[in-house]
This record gives sequence, C-alpha cells and structure tokens, in this order.
Amino acid sequence: MATIFESYNNCKKELSKAGIEDYVFEAKQIIKHITGYNNAQILQKYTQSLTEFQENNLTVIIKQRQIRYPLQYILGKWNFFGREFFVGPGVLIPRSDTETLMDVCLEVIKDKQTPAVLDLCAGSGCIGITIKGEKADSDVILVEKFDEALSYAEKNAKHNKLQVNIVKGDVLEGACSEGKYDLIVSNPPYITDEDMKTLQPEVKFEPETALGGGEDGLVFYRAITEKYKNSLKENGTLAFEVGVNQSDRVKELLLAAGFKNISTRKDLNGIERVVFGTV
Repeated sequence: MATIFESYNNCKKELSKAGIEDYVFEAKQIIKHITGYNNAQILQKYTQSLTEFQENNLTVIIKQRQIRYPLQYILGKWNFFGREFFVGPGVLIPRSDTETLMDVCLEVIKDKQTPAVLDLCAGSGCIGITIKGEKADSDVILVEKFDEALSYAEKNAKHNKLQVNIVKGDVLEGACSEGKYDLIVSNPPYITDEDMKTLQPEVKFEPETALGGGEDGLVFYRAITEKYKNSLKENGTLAFEVGVNQSDRVKELLLAAGFKNISTRKDLNGIERVVFGTV
C-alpha cells in the first residue's frame, strides 16, 4: 500500500496530466477527504500507508476528476464565507467571486435593525443563509424554482443551524414580490447563449438552469429590476452579482428603472462583479 505522501504525489501528477490547473490545491483536498485528516495531521502521518478502501476511493476520485467531474460534487460539500455548504448535481457550486456580493450585502444591512432580505435564485442557499449567519436579527427569505436546489438549500440551512424561510417560486414571475424588503439580492443565471457553448468542462456538469441567462445573459436582470423594484422599502437596495463585462449593461438597466446611488464592486481578480443601487 502506498503512503499518504506517495499517494499525494501520485494524485498531483494524475491531476496535472488531466489538465487541471489547480492540481496542487485539489490533491491536498482529496487526500484530506479520503483520510479524514487535517493539514497538520497529514504532515505528522505522511509515512502512514493508506488502507485498501482509501486507495480504492482515491482511484475512483482521480478517475472522476480526469473526466472533469467537479471536485465540489465529488467531495459533496464546499466552503463559502467560512461556512460549509452541501452541493451536488442539480445545484450551482458556491464560488469565491460571490463573496464580493456578500461583502456588499453585509455593508448594506449592518446598521439596520431586523432587516428584511430577499434572496432570489437562491440555489444552494449560500447567500441567504450566510446573511442570516452574519446578521442574526435579519429576516431572510430564499426563493428557488427547482426541487434539486431547494433540497440543498433546506439541508444547508439545517446544517448551519440557521432559520431562514425557503420558498419554491419562479423569479421570472415575481415570486415573493408582494413583500417589502431592505435588501433584495440575486446571483442569477447570467451566461449568454453563445458562452454556454464554450464552458469549462467542469461547469458543464452544473445545471444549465442555474447558468444560462438567455441570448444576452440579461434575462433575469431585466425581470428582477422590473418585477421587484416596488418590493423595496424606501432606501432599500437591489444587489446583483454579474458576469465579466456585464456591469455597464446592468447599471444601465437600474438607471432606466429609476434606481439611485448605483455602484459597482470589483472581485479579487479586479473584475466588476457586483452592481447595486437604491430606490
């Protein structure tokens, strides 16, 4: 049987050969997953041999990654904003880009007492659940159309021991728009029809319904701006995550709808990732 150290090196080599960019990071995550050890324990026990079960598990995971099945789906959970979220087929994987949106949301509501928050196209629930975790007195509603994603949102709220309201509904039809909110937030599907054809191999395993935003990628931004503007309280904020090179067009949509104080926020890669404005 190979040692932990040998297995880690082999895993790195196989992932690199498969063209996986972040193969060093991924190999570490995989070894931690199959051994159940943290970084410090791995360093202490790197000469320990894997069990037969662990070796078999490692072989299966490497094969899954070689066909570019997402690591997050293989591990079954992923970290977002310091919390753990279950993910799997049928739900969008939380990404670090979205932490920029979280920063904006928390700034918007930090001085508000019991802010009412609506999270549209909620998916795994990572945005709404994190808001509740960071701002305990917030009253958060999550809206999601698809059953697979809804089940993950429910599971994640329970796993993080946070009380949020999860509603099955279609954002394009104005689900939950009859309320009044201090903050409406959405990371909607925003990939254009053209770009859907050239997605990374891993992304093709994620649900198309959570990715495709129509011909120009703006279908959900138009609908949300139109259908939910009157659902904001006075000085309430609408905050969107946007795709690369979409910020100007989303700003124009907000401006045309009469929003004020329209701003953008860049992510860690310098991409304008968030557009937000007030009524």
